[in-house]
Amino acid sequence: MNITENITLHLQGKNIKILIAEDDESSHFLLSLILKEISQEMIHARTGLEAVELCRANPDIDLILMDVKMPIYSGYEATQHIRKFNSDVIIIAQTAYGLSGDREKAISVGCNDYISKPIMKDILLSTIKRYFSE
Repeated sequence: MNITENITLHLQGKNIKILIAEDDESSHFLLSLILKEISQEMIHARTGLEAVELCRANPDIDLILMDVKMPIYSGYEATQHIRKFNSDVIIIAQTAYGLSGDREKAISVGCNDYISKPIMKDILLSTIKRYFSE
């Protein structure tokens, strides 16, 4: 059993409800493929504003994968709005433009963690596991 399979098995029983905030359809599709192994319930937001509204309407969301570059509100702005009413949800920022200082900015606006694109399955799953281990 490789590390990815081990992580997947660990997370499968957690029943994690995930919001994927991603305006790029191919990126959303890739994330959905990876996450279907660990989540039966995924919601998709195409704009930062939609991410805020869906999070407010679904207070039982456990995890948000927040694209940094999105229409209406950026991922950073959406995170700041979400943190006003939900301090518990895990938010992992994701960006294709990984520049120095991005991780610090993501954390400073309220994200729990940060990953850069292209998304690597083992990195994404091990990052998620950090927050959903018993």
